[in-house]
Amino acid sequence: MAPALLILLGATVILRADSLSDKKSLLLPPTNFTIKVTGLSQVLLRWESNPDQEPVNIELGYHVRINVPQEEDYETRNTESKRVTVLHKGFSASVQTVPWNGQPLPPSRWVSAELKAPPGSPGTSVVNLTCTTNTTVNNHTPLWPYQVSLHCSWLAGKDAPEDTQYFLYYRYGSWTEECQEYRRDTLNRNTACWFPKTFISSRGSEALAVHANGSSKHAPIKPFDQLFALHAIDRINPPVNVTAEIEGTCLSIQWEKPVSAFPIHCFEYEVKIYNTRKNYFQTEKLMTNAFISIIDDISKYSVQVRATVSSVCRQMGFWSEWSQPIYVGSDDQKPSTEWFLIVLMAAICFILLIFSFICKTGHLWTRLFPPVPAPKSSIQDFFVIVSSEKTVSTETEIEVISYVEDPGFETLEDSVF
Repeated sequence: MAPALLILLGATVILRADSLSDKKSLLLPPTNFTIKVTGLSQVLLRWESNPDQEPVNIELGYHVRINVPQEEDYETRNTESKRVTVLHKGFSASVQTVPWNGQPLPPSRWVSAELKAPPGSPGTSVVNLTCTTNTTVNNHTPLWPYQVSLHCSWLAGKDAPEDTQYFLYYRYGSWTEECQEYRRDTLNRNTACWFPKTFISSRGSEALAVHANGSSKHAPIKPFDQLFALHAIDRINPPVNVTAEIEGTCLSIQWEKPVSAFPIHCFEYEVKIYNTRKNYFQTEKLMTNAFISIIDDISKYSVQVRATVSSVCRQMGFWSEWSQPIYVGSDDQKPSTEWFLIVLMAAICFILLIFSFICKTGHLWTRLFPPVPAPKSSIQDFFVIVSSEKTVSTETEIEVISYVEDPGFETLEDSVF
């Protein structure tokens, strides 16, 4: 009996030790998890490590999961995280404690926090919000030679009351501005905005946040925000100072980089050469700001160049507009001479054809140019005459033959046979 009790007592001690070991290795969830709006389309997630977490021999981190507006997972060792996202649909996230160095230790349970979607009637927020940026020269601040303008447009919501008025804001980095220059529709509602000068950096990598809200006496207007990647909305300027000249059969084209904060090596170009006489286009892509093409020298050419920022400096975006066409060469002189010669030859051939037809039908050619008789052989004529006379008269054996030879020959008279 005593040995059995000792065995049971030992088993109990072992189970209690295993239970204590599991309890020490269990990870506890973070505490005080909060979500705070810190700007347009920007929130700060913050939490604290669990104070009841017993020390473990591994490093701890946190697994964050964004649930709304779209799912996203990432890990961090910090106890706070800043996110840029749209907020008009609300925002929801969860966080749990995880082993950082990949130890096979189960993570803690999740803790969650949520931001409710802002109030507003469905169908009243703006729709089809689009924005574009463009770089211009800043003549007022030499230390900042370029400035970026912003233009946005939208349509009123299908269920927005007629007295709805919209207001637009943008945020880039820590700067936030409200629009001051609006364009209105027929109901006097703001439907477009123009920022001639902004704090946007065309070479920056941050997303541009645009927020539009509104007001009405008849219904609460639901706000709307949207994020834009700068490379996707930046309208590059066309190249400047485009020149072209022809030397013999060589067309030489040169230009300068567009007005932009990007340096010269960041651009890719496309050249378009149009032969106006042959109605033929030639396009070439290149990384340099010069191009030489072999052409014929009897045509007129139109030359245009456009540009885009290459992937060397940022993600590829749109091409610029084509530069104003430059015309070189001339197709007036030589082509007109060629046409004159062609018409002249055709006219001559036509006249000759008509003249030949008239001559053939009226025998005019025979009258104008009668055939010239060929000279006859005296000896041949002699034998012809003798044979003829013998045939006609057989009564006499005496024949008299008289003939006149050409000068230089003796005259034979009264030959008797």
